[in-house]
Amino acid sequence: MPNFSTSNALDPSEASNSFILVVDDEPANLSLLKETLSSTGLKIRVVTSGAKALEIISKQIPALVLLDIAMPGIDGFETCRLIKNNPETADIPIIFATAASEIKQKIKGFSVGAVDYITKPFQVEEVLARVKVQLALQQLNATLRHKNQQLEQEVIARASTEKTLQETNDRLEQSLQELKSTQVQLIQSEKMSSLGHLVAGVAHEINNPINFIYGNLEPAQYYCQSLINLVNYYRQEYPNPSQGIQNYIDEIDFHYLEKDLLKLLDSLHVGTERIRQIVLSLRNFSRLDEAEKKAVNIHEGIDSTLLMLENRLKYQDNQPAIQVEKQYGPIPPVECYPSQLNQVFMNILVNAIDAIEDHSPQKEPAEDPGKIQIVTEIANHKNVVISISDNATGIPEEIRSKLFDPFFTTKPIGKGTGLGLSISYQIIVDKHGGNLTCTSSPGHGATLTIELPIQQYY
Repeated sequence: MPNFSTSNALDPSEASNSFILVVDDEPANLSLLKETLSSTGLKIRVVTSGAKALEIISKQIPALVLLDIAMPGIDGFETCRLIKNNPETADIPIIFATAASEIKQKIKGFSVGAVDYITKPFQVEEVLARVKVQLALQQLNATLRHKNQQLEQEVIARASTEKTLQETNDRLEQSLQELKSTQVQLIQSEKMSSLGHLVAGVAHEINNPINFIYGNLEPAQYYCQSLINLVNYYRQEYPNPSQGIQNYIDEIDFHYLEKDLLKLLDSLHVGTERIRQIVLSLRNFSRLDEAEKKAVNIHEGIDSTLLMLENRLKYQDNQPAIQVEKQYGPIPPVECYPSQLNQVFMNILVNAIDAIEDHSPQKEPAEDPGKIQIVTEIANHKNVVISISDNATGIPEEIRSKLFDPFFTTKPIGKGTGLGLSISYQIIVDKHGGNLTCTSSPGHGATLTIELPIQQYY
């Protein structure tokens, strides 16, 4: 594992020759990125490996690093980790370059310290926009530090400047929070858009062949039954077949085949019907054609999400199955953004499953099985309440108070990003005018409660 020191490194806000460092092992990518970034006004330096990047950073700190993930030797993730683990270089913004479909790699990139990513093949406008946002953030941070130093000196000389200091800090902090919030929403929206397109595409591709199979099973059953009937008529008319025919009847075990063939076709019919239901649930979950608010059946969205998570609810790898208890009340259609609401259901249910799995590792199914309870009801004739509860160990108060903060997570690196509940809160509160709360007591699990207006008021 390479080590590097930055004892003589310059602060990027003070360096007279600040530069952007581009790390990629593909010469074509380096050439395109260097030409694209030349309009930023900063110098562009390019290297082809993580080791060379660390060597340069040990001598001078760049304003920003644009880092490829897949490289020989030290890959992008390890290079990023080494930069972020060094206090002298931890503040360098790192943007990863990755393929658009590599959602897991994107999440891993954020967990090791990246601030953003650009997708391959590169789009010039997107590269410049994302780089300029990070450079603006760096400049804003530098301005904030500089303003704080000036104001602190003035406070020592004049107590009357305290109010000005506070106001300036508040404005700068608000600007930073707004930039971070915008960035979080951009990341999550793009991730969910990619997932939605993937789900919708798979559902569409499966739907046509499965409908073809499903539509042909009924005539196939009829034809097979007709052929079996024909054979039986022959047996009645010619009860004494030749020895060769009798030997073949014995060889194929015709009596068993006659009974099992129709059972097999019935099983195929059940299986294809199951696949059709899964495809329908995939399409309901993605709902890419429903970008506007519309009145929908909330229960269908919950059921579609549960079907998406069915594999995690079943018994697997010595992990007991998780029971789901649904207590659906008679609620009317709710006016909402369907795909965003399904995203909230997904985030809350995944957290409940993770909590149960962490609480009860590798125990027998007969011992206190994991359980998720979903309750829906109407409140005050104007709101719908959806409660999702688990029977895990619960959430301590010090954690519960931070539950909806961006990037806050108690999960290990690579498993959680801290975005799920934060984005869910924004969707419920900001987009739908509702409320999202958490109640919990140690040893008694946790309950996430969603309250939504049945109709939106503009």
